[in-house]
Amino acid sequence: MGRSRGHSNRDKNTAKLPQVPKNMKSDGLDVEFDRDLADHEDLEAMARSKAADARAKSQKR
Repeated sequence: MGRSRGHSNRDKNTAKLPQVPKNMKSDGLDVEFDRDLADHEDLEAMARSKAADARAKSQKR
């Protein structure tokens, strides 16, 4: 009896979902990375990324 009130409205929130602007959407293309063309900042960022991945993997266990 009391369940029928509002129960049908539960799954009708599709119009309230946020929309992503076109300029923020990714085109899905991967950029090729060449280690020969990388500068010091690129190599440092890769090292930090590897260290962060290792920390996240060790915390997951």
